[in-house]
Amino acid sequence: MQKTALVIMAAGIGSRFGKGIKQLAPVGPCGEIIMDYSIHDALEAGFNKVVFIIRKDLEEEFRKVIGERIEKITEVEYVFQELDDLPEGFSKPADRTKPWGTGQAVLAAKKVLDEPFIVINADDYYGKEAYVKVHDYLIQEQLKDGKIHICMAGFRLGNTLSDNGSVTRGICNIENGQLTGVTETHDIFKTAAGAESRTDGNVKALDVKDLVSMNMWGLTPDFMEILEKGFVEFLGGLTPDEIKKEYLLPELVDRLIKNGSAKVDVLETKDTWFGVTYQEDKETVMNAFKDLTDAGVYPQGLYK
Repeated sequence: MQKTALVIMAAGIGSRFGKGIKQLAPVGPCGEIIMDYSIHDALEAGFNKVVFIIRKDLEEEFRKVIGERIEKITEVEYVFQELDDLPEGFSKPADRTKPWGTGQAVLAAKKVLDEPFIVINADDYYGKEAYVKVHDYLIQEQLKDGKIHICMAGFRLGNTLSDNGSVTRGICNIENGQLTGVTETHDIFKTAAGAESRTDGNVKALDVKDLVSMNMWGLTPDFMEILEKGFVEFLGGLTPDEIKKEYLLPELVDRLIKNGSAKVDVLETKDTWFGVTYQEDKETVMNAFKDLTDAGVYPQGLYK
């Protein structure tokens, strides 16, 4: 069986959710957290290793709430996204207070990954279909054309909105099934007619069938080499007034597409994404998991 890994970015704490570590908030009928469902779906799809990207100060609670449970059913690795985990020759700026973004987060897992892997956010529920599609993509042999071949799960915009406020989504530009770019779109609201963005007084109707990126990527060990090199270039190019800038995975992927060094296949999923962006979303998510359990999509008590 080919080795494939699930990499979960769990180092961030969402400020809009309020107090508490939202990634570890129970939402399932038997106290499951969102990550429980993500791991269940990934293992079911064929992934056979889990890598948790966390902060060192969260390690004890994280292992207690989920890690020790998952260690009983699959191979598990822990890596840490830290503010001062920088390439040789760079040091943490005195007034930098947050880690360096999703690019640095994934790079933290480089030392424990020799296999193709899927990257997800800890606090997002993606449904089952995307894991199957990304897994099947990663175990296929790709064209040897000198380019990096990776993939991204594309979710329909209408399936990713919150009832409790605006969201930001990367709307995908696609040609012949391949990503040509992502348009970061802020202040997207759910409306009676579908969705619209309201930015700087401009209101624009959006097509709810457009595919968006929810930070679910299918990547390879080769990609990690590029990610590492890109981080050095990112840090080397920072000006003093860019000290809060983040090294973001989607921005790197966009550059690789533009310079012709990567091909990114977009794998459409019709599943509904949900997550806890706002405190008020928690009840909606809990109801959704209850409905999925009642419908038999998930067993009563995932790991019992």
